[in-house]
Amino acid sequence: MRRFLCILCAAAIALSAAGMVSAETEKDIVNRYLKKIEKKQTQKLSWLSLSYTLNRINRNNDYNSFANTVSTQLPETDLPWLGQASTFGVDFGVSVKSKLMWTVGGEYWMKFGTNDDGPYTYTPEAGLSLAVENLQSEVKVYGVTTGLQYYIYNAPSASQPLNGLSARVNGTVGYYHAAWDLWPEYQNLNLATSTSESENTTFEGNAPGFTLGVGGDYPLNFFNMNLGVSFGYMYLNFDNVAWYNSQDQEVVVTYNGASDGRVDLDLSGFRGKVELKRFFSF
Repeated sequence: MRRFLCILCAAAIALSAAGMVSAETEKDIVNRYLKKIEKKQTQKLSWLSLSYTLNRINRNNDYNSFANTVSTQLPETDLPWLGQASTFGVDFGVSVKSKLMWTVGGEYWMKFGTNDDGPYTYTPEAGLSLAVENLQSEVKVYGVTTGLQYYIYNAPSASQPLNGLSARVNGTVGYYHAAWDLWPEYQNLNLATSTSESENTTFEGNAPGFTLGVGGDYPLNFFNMNLGVSFGYMYLNFDNVAWYNSQDQEVVVTYNGASDGRVDLDLSGFRGKVELKRFFSF
């Protein structure tokens, strides 16, 4: 009888151990299966912003030399220098690393320059005096950009977009188009024949632009909006501004009436940017 009880106890212990091994094995199998079918979903931080930028154009540029020359040919007035330009833009950013973000966007510069009602007397170096009813010298610019932003303090994340003041450095490269409207009576220079065309159309050109700057973001605590502010320097020089007449001859602006005085529309300078930014994750 005692032997029989020992055999039963041993059998019960063996069955219990086998059940535990079987349970662990099933659990491991399920875990391995779940790992195989599990798709890791990594959220990325991104943002969208609307911005306003004030550009302070360098005073030492070809346009201002051109304005000085033309002003001597306009006895009743002076052609003002280029000083400031306002820009509106939209940008989108997405994180590529924990502190690094890639951006794309576009910007439109509001028309700037001179548009004054006359009449004014315009006396070019070669030619008779002409009456100018509308003294126009206006520039329009637009472009697309891409760049990188690196947060050096309090970087936002997908789980916590922004919990206080952050600081960043940024760099962008862009491609821009400029259109420059001048009064029709301006005596331009035809580079192909060295003769003037009396009627002007829009002088146009394209150029790359580069910006380096620093900035920061701060949460505004409504609708998940944030205030962004940045300062930097932009290099943007249109050295190919021209138009082409019916003979496909290049017509350009000069500040001395000769081809070596061709005006580069240099809009480089410091800029300050303010933006409303909203972070989100996907």
